[in-house]
Amino acid sequence: MSAETVTNEVAKGSNSRFDYKRAWYKLKKSKLSLVGLFIVVGVIFMAIFAPWIVPYPADATGATIAFDKMNQPPSLEHFFGTDEIGRDIFSRVVYGARISLMLGILVLAIAIGIGVPLGLIAGIWGGKIGALIMRITDIFLAIPSLVLALAVAAILEPTLINIMIAISFGWWPWFTRLVYGEVLSLKDEQFVLASEGLGASKWRIAFIEVLPNCTSTIIVKATLDMGFVILTGASLGFLGLGAQPPTPEWGTMIAEGRVYLPEMWWQATFPGFAILVTVLGFNLLGDGLRDVFDVRLDGE
Repeated sequence: MSAETVTNEVAKGSNSRFDYKRAWYKLKKSKLSLVGLFIVVGVIFMAIFAPWIVPYPADATGATIAFDKMNQPPSLEHFFGTDEIGRDIFSRVVYGARISLMLGILVLAIAIGIGVPLGLIAGIWGGKIGALIMRITDIFLAIPSLVLALAVAAILEPTLINIMIAISFGWWPWFTRLVYGEVLSLKDEQFVLASEGLGASKWRIAFIEVLPNCTSTIIVKATLDMGFVILTGASLGFLGLGAQPPTPEWGTMIAEGRVYLPEMWWQATFPGFAILVTVLGFNLLGDGLRDVFDVRLDGE
């Protein structure tokens, strides 16, 4: 292989451009993917502009008590009704979008920050280092993520930060396994062999040559996982291991409202519906992105 050929192969692997017009065309072909995109954009919009959207921001940010408005059903004044101490549920549900999105983003950031480098190192270096990383990963994968998060959360103090740590503790192995598989499929590609022929270090091959070619798969995985992370956080909040009252976290709101079922059905129904719609939106969008990038994820 000549030096010119080697250089061309490296450039081919490193400088491939993503066709955004083609991607948008493929995404538009799926109506459900557009529905998911619309839902996700709506949830993000609510989270960002919550202070200007909600009619009673004090009900979401503090422990406001208004006994004259307690347990009111949905109405024009209170779209989702009020809770046991008179707080507007609509305001709290909208503010809850901030909590859930922040939880999902930070958990996935931690999981990707740990899992992706480990997967790259295990795949590129291989040998005893790779075997050790993957055996540790297999141990974590053998335990269901929710069970592992429950165990860690039970040890830590029940706060929003600790629940993020607890969920991240069981989420990074999925990205390690995913990236490891991608690296194994890319190691024999011409642009990687060309980089090796030019004397590139393994660090450069891993993070400059291989990682950009794994980005689409990581994005799809993160989008699909976003809904499940939010659902896991709500589950821990429902069990009292997450954000504590008066924080308007959806799982905590359901736990508070279930006591008043079925008479005051709105207290638990609307936070639960918010979780349902948000998780559905991210799943539909993730499926659309998977078709756009033409990736197939293990276990999906």
